Amino acid sequence: MNIHTVLNRFAFAFAMFLAGCAHSPGGTGWTTLIDGAQGLENWNVLGDANWRSEDGAVVADKGSAGFLVSKASYKDFVIHAEFWAATDTNSGIFIRAADPKKIGADNSYEVNIWDIRPDPSYGTGAIVNFAKVPVPLVHKVGGQWNTMEVTAQGASITVKLNGVVTSTLNDSTFPSGPFALQFGPGVKNVTGGPIKWRKVMIKPL
Repeated sequence: MNIHTVLNRFAFAFAMFLAGCAHSPGGTGWTTLIDGAQGLENWNVLGDANWRSEDGAVVADKGSAGFLVSKASYKDFVIHAEFWAATDTNSGIFIRAADPKKIGADNSYEVNIWDIRPDPSYGTGAIVNFAKVPVPLVHKVGGQWNTMEVTAQGASITVKLNGVVTSTLNDSTFPSGPFALQFGPGVKNVTGGPIKWRKVMIKPL
């Protein structure tokens, strides 16, 4: 193997490494709820998922269903989240939850993370029951670190996945409430893959 081949392979590997490194947002006004050094103390735990701090992230991979629910309520905000999911992981960010003790798509906006959802139109990057994504899915997250940004201001909601807008919505059904991170059941209620959150930040607008 000559030196040019070695250098080219190194450059490619380094580029892939950089692609997996998300950049946290700058500026003031952000509250960090997960950053590797902070874990479950910033959340109310709902359900039976086995949430824990592990290798610089908050992780769940067992249980029938569970949520980490923010202790504060929010109306207008930006959420920045960095996560790892498997192809069969069922997760998401539920925003403006009307009932912090009963999180679901019927009482909040569910920003979905689920590459193999049986109805793919509300799969990864969609807002379940409100804003569909193209089928077959263009944006998938399984097997890699990803960045999701959710902006809610008044009736306007925008979802970005790895810097690309995947869904937008203009709706005022749910005006405010806490937000929640999900570990959900997989297809036909079989346990899916893990969800790992290494950074979650929110900025009120």
